[in-house]
Amino acid sequence: MGIMSLLGRLFGADAAAPPDAMKLVATTEAALARSLLALPPDERGWITFAEARVLFSTKGDQYAFGEADQDGRRNIETFAAQHQSVINFMPVEGRVYFVRDPTAQDQPHS
Repeated sequence: MGIMSLLGRLFGADAAAPPDAMKLVATTEAALARSLLALPPDERGWITFAEARVLFSTKGDQYAFGEADQDGRRNIETFAAQHQSVINFMPVEGRVYFVRDPTAQDQPHS
């Protein structure tokens, strides 16, 4: 076994990289709800900050979901909770991630 092979095994270089999270459809709240329903429990999916802002905030790009946007945060958090998901804002990536609760039931929500 060569040194590079040994190093690869020690540091996991031979392991397959995990797939990226699924891009969710966010043209409307209903479309996002359907996308979340299709997301397997405990899996991540994402939408862009711009999509999230259009759906849930009234603030401009720089202020959406920030300290001055309590309504926007409440709107997206309520939506996520109604669809048995939690959210994670990732501003550097320009994404909002949703993770479905592992105990979520595969039933539509109204």
